[in-house]
Amino acid sequence: MAITRERKGKILEKLKENIEKQKIIIFADFTGLKNKEFFALRKKLKDVGSEARVAKKTLINLALREKKLNVIDVRKLVGEIVLIFGFIDEISPAKIVYEFSTENKNFKILGGILEKNFVDPEKIEELAKLPPREEILSKLVLSISAPVSSFVSILRAIPQNLIFVLSQIQSKVQK
Repeated sequence: MAITRERKGKILEKLKENIEKQKIIIFADFTGLKNKEFFALRKKLKDVGSEARVAKKTLINLALREKKLNVIDVRKLVGEIVLIFGFIDEISPAKIVYEFSTENKNFKILGGILEKNFVDPEKIEELAKLPPREEILSKLVLSISAPVSSFVSILRAIPQNLIFVLSQIQSKVQK
């Protein structure tokens, strides 16, 4: 069934809106994927502030070109294309998509757009294997606070050592 011109315009506007606010776009082939599996993927993505969108390759190309992200010709990608938009961060959708692709043989990651550059599927896999954002931030905070806490420990040790030395002197004087 052909899509009306009006419907195509709405799809194009939604794609451009999503492209405008995305942090990452992942392209995947979902040929042969069952509806139940696809809806499960969409739910997981929605839980982390991401979205999956299916559109015709020509509309995807048009939206990317209008938003000056024409780093790839989507028509050259094989299969039925789904766009996964990560709005909050880059890692969460990559993790979900990578895990989903390992569980479903009919779902293949084809690449993505990260920081206005096309990245291959291996780069998406690398992103997926990174620790979660919260863990990275906590490690950063620990590494920043480590010198300060060491300095505080040293400052605390000075009076303790002084008291220890004075008590040793006092015990020798009393003998």
